[in-house]
Amino acid sequence: MIDPHAPARPGAPPSRRGPARLPVRPGTGRCLVLAGVFVCAACGLVYELELLALAAYLTGDSVTQTSVVLSVMVFAMGIGSLVAKRLRRRAAVGFGAIEATLALVGGCSAMALYAVFAWAGDWDGLWGGAPRALMVAFSLTIGLLIGAEIPLLMELIQRVRRQDAGRAVADLFAADYVGALVGGLAFPFLLLPLMGQLTGALLTGAVNVAAGGALVLGLFGRDLTRRARLALLAVNVTVLGVLGGAAVLVDDFERAARTAVYGADVRVALRTDVQEVVLTGGTRGRPLDLFLDGRLRVSARDGHRYHEALVHPAMNGPHARVLILGGGDGLAAREVLRFAGVRRVRVVERDAQLVRLARTDPALSALNGHAYDDPRVRVTTADAFRWLRGAPHAAYDVVVADLPGPRLAAGPQLYSQEFYGLARRALAPDGRLVVHTGPATVRPRVYWTVDSTLHAAGLHTTPYLDTRDRGLILAAPGARPPLRLDGRPGAPRPRTLTPARLTAGRASAAATRVPGLPPSTLMHPRYRH
Repeated sequence: MIDPHAPARPGAPPSRRGPARLPVRPGTGRCLVLAGVFVCAACGLVYELELLALAAYLTGDSVTQTSVVLSVMVFAMGIGSLVAKRLRRRAAVGFGAIEATLALVGGCSAMALYAVFAWAGDWDGLWGGAPRALMVAFSLTIGLLIGAEIPLLMELIQRVRRQDAGRAVADLFAADYVGALVGGLAFPFLLLPLMGQLTGALLTGAVNVAAGGALVLGLFGRDLTRRARLALLAVNVTVLGVLGGAAVLVDDFERAARTAVYGADVRVALRTDVQEVVLTGGTRGRPLDLFLDGRLRVSARDGHRYHEALVHPAMNGPHARVLILGGGDGLAAREVLRFAGVRRVRVVERDAQLVRLARTDPALSALNGHAYDDPRVRVTTADAFRWLRGAPHAAYDVVVADLPGPRLAAGPQLYSQEFYGLARRALAPDGRLVVHTGPATVRPRVYWTVDSTLHAAGLHTTPYLDTRDRGLILAAPGARPPLRLDGRPGAPRPRTLTPARLTAGRASAAATRVPGLPPSTLMHPRYRH
C-alpha cells in the first residue's frame, strides 16, 4: 500500500520517505526495480569472475589470488553498504552515479590489468608488484560500488510501494541471487568463449550502465532536478562512449600487449576452450617458443633437455605401452617414440586445439618429430583425472605426467593423492610413473610435498633434477628406491637429488600446507619428525 504522502514540488528533490512520482503503476514500477536488481547483480558477478580469471592467469597461483580477490571484495562490499547510508536521501541519482562508475571501472578492469601485466610485469623494485596491486585496487573499488547498490535499491523499491521490510528484503535478495546465477553461468559459457575476457568485460559494463541509467531516468526521472537528469544522462553517454571506443580498439590493444609480453615475433595467438596458446618464431631461422596462458612451455633452444629428463628415466624397463597425461605439444611423445620396442602410445590431453596445432603447424610439428603422424600414437581429448577413473587396470608400462604445475589453476587436482592412486592403478606391477613439479630450487616445499603425496599413494620415489634445476620425480609401485635414471637412447644425465638447499625444504614442508595444493597433498607422516 502506498503511503499517503503529498508529491514533491516539480523540480525539487523528493523527501526520503515520500513516494516516487512514477510514469507507470506501482506494481509495474516494482517489477522494473527488481529487473534492475537482476541485471546489476549479474554484471557484478561477471566483474568478480573476471578478476578471478585474470588473477589466476597473470600470477598462476589460483588459490592465493582467489582468496585475496574474494576477501577484499567481500570486505569492501560491507564498507560500501555503510557509506551508502549517506546517499539514501538522494537514492535515485546516487544509484545512477554508482552504476555509471561501476560500469566504467568493471568494464575497463580487464584491459587495465592486462596492460599493466604486459608493460610493467617484468619491472623490478616497487613496480614489480604492479599487477597484483592493481588487482587488489580493482577488487576494493568494485566491492565498494557493489556493496552500495543494495541499500539504495532497498530505498528505491520502498519508495515505489511501501511494504513490510521483511518482504521487501526477500524480493530484493531473490532478484539479486537469481541475477548472480545468470551472470555466473554467462561468464564461462557465453562471454569467455565467444568474446574473450576483454570484450566480455566491456560488454558487461555497457549493459550495466544502460540498465542503471534506464532505471533511474526512465522510472524516477520525474523526481530528479533538470540539472541532475542532464548530468546523469551525460555521464552515461560518456561511459558508453568510452566502453564502445575500447571495444573498437580491443584487437589492436591485444596485439600490442602480446608484442610487449612475447616480443614482435608472435606468429600464432589463439584462445582455445582451455587456455591461451601463443607461438613465436619458428620461421626464417628464429627459434620456436610455445606459450600456454602466458608461460613459456616449450622452447626450441633447450626444450629437449626437459623432455629427455622427463621421459628417458621412466623408459628404463618394460615400455611397450606408454600413457602420456597432458603433453599436447607432442614433445613427450617424440621422446617416447625414440625407444625401440614401443608398441602403442596413448596421449590424454584436454586441449584438442593444441593437439591440432602440434599436428599441423610446420614448425611445431617439425619440433615434435611429427609424433602425431605415427600410427602407434592415439590421442584422447579428456581431462586426465576423469579419464584415469575409467582407465583399464595395469594397462601401461610407463605413465608420463606432463601436466601444468601444481600451483597453476588446473594443477592441484592433478597432484593429489587421489590422482596418483588412479595412476598407480593404471600401471603394470613393474611400471614407472614420472611427474614434474616446477622449479624445485625456488619452491622446495612444493617439490617435497609432491614427493610425499606419491608415497602416500603407495609409490616409491627417486627425486631428481634436470639441467635447469626443474624438479622431477620417478615413482614405481613395486621397486624400492633408488630407481635407475640412466635411460636410453640419448642417455641424459639427470642428477639424483642431494643438494642441501633442497633437502632442507623437506623439513620446512612438513609443518605447513603448500599454497595451491589441496589438503590431500600434505606431507606424509614419515617426514613429520
